[in-house]
Amino acid sequence: MTYLFETEEHTALRTQARRFAQEHIAPHAARWDEAEEFPIELYKTIAAAGLVGIGYPEEVGGGGGDLGHVLAVSEEMVVAGTSVGTVVGLGSHGIAAPPVIRFGSDEQKRRFVAPVLRGEMICALAITEPGGGSDVAGLTTRAVRDGDHYVVTGAKTFITSGCRADWVLAAVRTGGPGHGGVSFLVIEQGTPGFHVSKKLKKTGWWASDTAELAFDGARVPVANRIGSENGAFPMIMSNFAGERLMLAGQCVAIAELAYREAKRYAKERVAFGKPITGFQVIRHKLADMATRLAAARALTGEAAVRVTRGEAAAGLCAMAKNAATDMCSAVVDEAVQIHGGMGYMREVIVERLYRDARLYPIGGGTREIMNEIISKTEGY
Repeated sequence: MTYLFETEEHTALRTQARRFAQEHIAPHAARWDEAEEFPIELYKTIAAAGLVGIGYPEEVGGGGGDLGHVLAVSEEMVVAGTSVGTVVGLGSHGIAAPPVIRFGSDEQKRRFVAPVLRGEMICALAITEPGGGSDVAGLTTRAVRDGDHYVVTGAKTFITSGCRADWVLAAVRTGGPGHGGVSFLVIEQGTPGFHVSKKLKKTGWWASDTAELAFDGARVPVANRIGSENGAFPMIMSNFAGERLMLAGQCVAIAELAYREAKRYAKERVAFGKPITGFQVIRHKLADMATRLAAARALTGEAAVRVTRGEAAAGLCAMAKNAATDMCSAVVDEAVQIHGGMGYMREVIVERLYRDARLYPIGGGTREIMNEIISKTEGY
């Protein structure tokens, strides 16, 4: 996989990530998927390999680099590791840590970010609420100031790594209605009144834990607020660009793996006396898959380059996410079709990818929300 920003450094990172995934994830991918979790020790293993801190400043314990480096590692991990759920779980800091790094104090970065990048802590982003969906400005989890604490009451759902997280970055309402009354609080595991309501069972991403969280009068220090009171909404919106490109990149990686698996199977599967690649209909399916994949990869690459340059590209990021998710859904579907009956069996990779892919037109903002963003920004 080659993007517009590919350099020798990106290539070296891809090699490093590929080797890690082949050694530490791929041999266990199917078993971890069925178990619906991967060993928690893997966080320390991947941090020791130098892959957790990629894209984060050295002053907070990161390895340096930018969004392009993060995408390179994430995509290679998916393709080589064949377990989307594991990679997503290992990467939940990718949406929880950036707001703390950008808007938190030095002390907050030291307490919350540095241990995560060392593999000593797990973090999660908690924004979505039961019944809330993509309406971030309508969130209802309330945080009431009481001296040097906030008293938090409410619930969050669909929280990746929520069961295991040592801390969650939660969007809470500290002010009036609408986007102007939202704040960010770091809420730590063990805080009285904060607990995991349930571990959610999903269609895909089985190896990652996804939680519903409850806050029943949880007392959170004011010192754990990130940025100013009622000032979190712009932070949330700025965080979305990176998250959506990460999702688009994962879609490209899933589709790449599905395409490779379909092509390999088509060469091996014999029907009517010859490999099924001998049939034009199969060759054309593969050709269409490759074409769609290349187009989505190029658009995702262009959006990533613009974001890395510091350009405002909310519309283009939304376009990349929609294009990549549409492409991924189509490619994994064709991969299952090429496999025939075997494509419906849980022992083959494409069956797992088919389930995993369904989340992407929903997560990080639905396809419909992306179209609203595109229409308001005219795509750019």
